[in-house]
Amino acid sequence: MNYIKSTYEILGFKALNRDVNESWIEWALQMIFRGHETEHLIILAGISKPYNQFYLQELTSKVFDELSLDIVSQEKVLRNYSAYLTSEALDGNRNYREVLNELMNICIELDYEKFLYDFYSLFFALDDLEYSENQGYWPNATRENINSIIAEYFKKLDRGAGRVPLSDDR
Repeated sequence: MNYIKSTYEILGFKALNRDVNESWIEWALQMIFRGHETEHLIILAGISKPYNQFYLQELTSKVFDELSLDIVSQEKVLRNYSAYLTSEALDGNRNYREVLNELMNICIELDYEKFLYDFYSLFFALDDLEYSENQGYWPNATRENINSIIAEYFKKLDRGAGRVPLSDDR
């Protein structure tokens, strides 16, 4: 199937049991524009506030079933989501701090999940260096090089160590 890139984000939201919001509705609309016209996706695209989360969680599960989107492996889904977010930062659609903040929070939420811990460390290295000359989270990171360290780490993920394709996600 021909999914849009933000599907990785929506899968991440579902795996983390996030509330359905405008991002989900926009994703549903983009999926329909891409040619996916399933019964429940069309319903999701037409939802407006106020959101009934009980209904929407059930509805999104049906959408995922119709589209054969799997969230059985939370780690796989979150690895894909983190790679998606880092590619968004590399493309200039999000800033490094925003991406690191999101992934640091997920790391904490998941009890310091090992595969997310570098994002935690990079976030706090960046945070400390914004108001101090010193940080103890990332080896050799300074105010002068922290952004290039983050960019290189994100590029490493973008070159293949991260996202598992859904299919054609261009």
